[in-house]
Amino acid sequence: MPSAKRIFSDLSLTRRESFRDRTGLFFSFFFPIILIVVFGLIFSGSNSGPISVYVQNQDGSSQPSLAFVNALNSTGVVSVVSVDPSVNLPQFLLSHSYSQGIVIPKGFGQDLLSGKRVNVTVYDNPADSSSAVVIGEVNGIINAFNLERAGTTPVIGLSTQSINFKSPKYIDFLVPGLVGLTILTGPMFSMVNISAENKKEKLFKQLSLTPLTKVEWLISKIIWYTILALISFALMVGIGVLWFNATVVLSLWVLPFLILGPLFFVSLGMLVGSVTKTLESAGVVGNVITFPMMFLSGTFFPVALFPTYLQSVARVLPLYYVISGLNAVMIYSNYSGALIDMGVVAILSAIIFSLAVKLFKWRED
Repeated sequence: MPSAKRIFSDLSLTRRESFRDRTGLFFSFFFPIILIVVFGLIFSGSNSGPISVYVQNQDGSSQPSLAFVNALNSTGVVSVVSVDPSVNLPQFLLSHSYSQGIVIPKGFGQDLLSGKRVNVTVYDNPADSSSAVVIGEVNGIINAFNLERAGTTPVIGLSTQSINFKSPKYIDFLVPGLVGLTILTGPMFSMVNISAENKKEKLFKQLSLTPLTKVEWLISKIIWYTILALISFALMVGIGVLWFNATVVLSLWVLPFLILGPLFFVSLGMLVGSVTKTLESAGVVGNVITFPMMFLSGTFFPVALFPTYLQSVARVLPLYYVISGLNAVMIYSNYSGALIDMGVVAILSAIIFSLAVKLFKWRED
């Protein structure tokens, strides 16, 4: 049975060592603060690129409907994202918190050629200023199509339907992403170095002569990095809300991710340090594991914006489920989705923790 006294004695030692480790402190606190300030300043203004519009072409491959979609995409103002015709578009927009959608109805091409009245429907979010831009662009394309039929009554009309839902700003996604980043970088960079250096300096051999067990040593590190994760969470949320007017939901549901995340990455860092032979090789392996997760797990941009193949890659990275769970709680209040992410992280954490304890040795063979 792990001893609480020994765990907290080692925790006190870890705290003192951590404050002497400038690299660890930088990646735990200052690096994420620099990132949130830089990205917040870059993206806190209006849209800097085309507006993503989710287009459902229910008329299939008819030439007029494809021409309409191509005209939308060629404006440079909007970027068309195709949605399967079988999907309920309003529900799709709501579930993903997307602001703009367009439906080209079935029979669009035939009605246009026969002169029968047909409406293109735009779903918009009144709270999003870009909705007016999208409606204006669609209306301009409709007018151009109608003008091509000079001398006849305009047949294409515009129908708008407003959906009142939250439209997250970029900074809303950045806050949970950078919380996830601190959960990753602090434990991984520090634990890989600690385990490799302690092996090199024979410190683990000395610890083997004390009553402290491997499990107790590892638990003390998990507690410490959980404390750091909570502090980082408060910093990221504070800067995001007070400086950049981020809109995030504060809920007790974030706590499992702030506990399970450090549990996983402390164990993973310890595992990497245990299976590598030198400090240099430990650093290389740690970086190979860490850097893809930093950039492909939704830290800086929502994974939904990635190409399909990169989305598949993201879903095999453990950090994806930490950030996805934080997004589900802090942005969408989607607790059922967060529960799934939580379960994945919990299972992975149990596996990696068990492997770390099994492979971690006080004494080298």
